[in-house]
Amino acid sequence: MGEHKGALHSIETFGSVDGPGIRYVIFLQGCAMRCQFCHNADTWQMRNGEADAKDVLQRALRYRSYWRGGGGITVSGGEPLLQIDFLLELFEEAKKQGIHTVIDTCGQPFTREEPFFSKFKALMTNTDLVLLDIKHIDSEQHRTLTGWGNENILDMARWLSSIGKPVWIRHVLVPQRNDSDEDLRRLDAFVRTLSNVERFEVLPYHTLGVYKWKELGIPYPLEGIDPPTEEQIAHANELLHTADYQGFRKSETKKIS
Repeated sequence: MGEHKGALHSIETFGSVDGPGIRYVIFLQGCAMRCQFCHNADTWQMRNGEADAKDVLQRALRYRSYWRGGGGITVSGGEPLLQIDFLLELFEEAKKQGIHTVIDTCGQPFTREEPFFSKFKALMTNTDLVLLDIKHIDSEQHRTLTGWGNENILDMARWLSSIGKPVWIRHVLVPQRNDSDEDLRRLDAFVRTLSNVERFEVLPYHTLGVYKWKELGIPYPLEGIDPPTEEQIAHANELLHTADYQGFRKSETKKIS
């Protein structure tokens, strides 16, 4: 049995949007961010772990026959990096089985301080792909939108670039919050400084999770803001030059140091 238990929220056995191929998506419980557009507010609360990494992996392996063509395991949340010890055990076991591993993260816990940084470097040796959400390029507006600044998140993006770790950048497009031409151009300029971005995806804000806020008794902060139109989404994709990244693959990966 593993030393560190994971606090799981839910499982999606046939995920198709959280990494390449068909994914077994493990949603972990707990997140320190309070994104105004969050559609999983029920994952915020922290709680003690109850799941053993080897047991979780054995349940995932039942679906391995569907992973042909590049599928595998994705760990999402919540914020999975808040449970980095559990992730280390899970991905170490997964790589022993030759499984493709993906982390879906907003990067909020990232720091170069110890002991986190050494653990994160070790985790990256067993991680094939990082899905990194950048909520807003401006730190103060990021704080308004999520409750946290973004300096360490951008630092994480730069470090992942320095080691050549494959990354998909994701940006949830929220009208009246992060969709101005100036903000999108600044985000585009930052992502262009990175050398490891395989994909750059605009994810349209939606209201499908509003009912969770109401069930939790939390006022919904984006009341009255509609999802972006097709025209707004196309405009954002144009300013972010997302088409330039589709299908990109790094030929070499630098050694982690």
